[in-house]
Amino acid sequence: MLPRQMEYLVALAREAHFGRAAQACHVSQPALSAGISKLESELRVQIVQRGQRFAGFTAEGVEVLAWAQRMLAEQDRMHQQLSTMRGELTGVLRIGAIPTALTAASMVTTPMHERHPMVRFALDSMSSREITTRLNDFDLDIGMTYVDGDPLGRVRVVPLYRERYLFLTPRDGEFGNYDTVTWVDAARAPLSLLGSVMQNRRIIDGCFAEVGAHVVPVVETDTVSAIYAHVESMGLSSIIPHAWLHSFEVPHGARIIPLPQPRRSFHVGLVLAGREPQSMLGTALVDTVAELDIEGQLARAVAIRLEELGS
Repeated sequence: MLPRQMEYLVALAREAHFGRAAQACHVSQPALSAGISKLESELRVQIVQRGQRFAGFTAEGVEVLAWAQRMLAEQDRMHQQLSTMRGELTGVLRIGAIPTALTAASMVTTPMHERHPMVRFALDSMSSREITTRLNDFDLDIGMTYVDGDPLGRVRVVPLYRERYLFLTPRDGEFGNYDTVTWVDAARAPLSLLGSVMQNRRIIDGCFAEVGAHVVPVVETDTVSAIYAHVESMGLSSIIPHAWLHSFEVPHGARIIPLPQPRRSFHVGLVLAGREPQSMLGTALVDTVAELDIEGQLARAVAIRLEELGS
């Protein structure tokens, strides 16, 4: 039983497709299939339900997969431990972040890079549910998501900042000269928002529901850049988390106006797998973040933007 065979299984579970799994492992599809068949012979169990396409794992295969994930995680931890003993932390820190937190990711990766320059980063956008699943499968080291919203299961949580909301609107629009805006006001505007399947959008819909409002956006999208583009090109407004101002300028011809804090606010934070083996790279990131004031940095970024724009 070789580590390479374990990698084949984990890749197959992640990709759910023989061809894509082989590509991810940089081998041919026959080589991957042969490696899994050899493992089945060695263990004397059928691992994969075979057919013309990948049809999942047998009950025995699910058990073997769980061991494979733990074995590869332990192998990574061994390499990280040895690099630490050599005086340098190395490896790839795998981070999964919800789209609304991606704009703040550099606030944690940059100081981590300064402290551990040999560490590389793989940062992917995904849902909070996918983050939890991949953490438990040892396919991520750490996640960035809402930590007091949807149930996260068995994870370790490190809050980073409490999310605030701003009304982004054209200067020459209906609300361009307003000094303050309510959620009722915002509900009257033609909006560009994230899609309804995204947790941030569900939170915003909840804020509107608190004041008895329901909105139907003109544009729904899954990216920050598309929201900004439609605010600028179509004259739409939007509700944006304040963390976006850390990385994105306010679109040309637009301004931001603070919205009243909703009855319930949400924290964005780091989440780590709640079981062993713990990722040393993930733990190192948590240690780095403990010395940072992310909330204060974001508050200052908002204040600067408001002053610059005369909002």
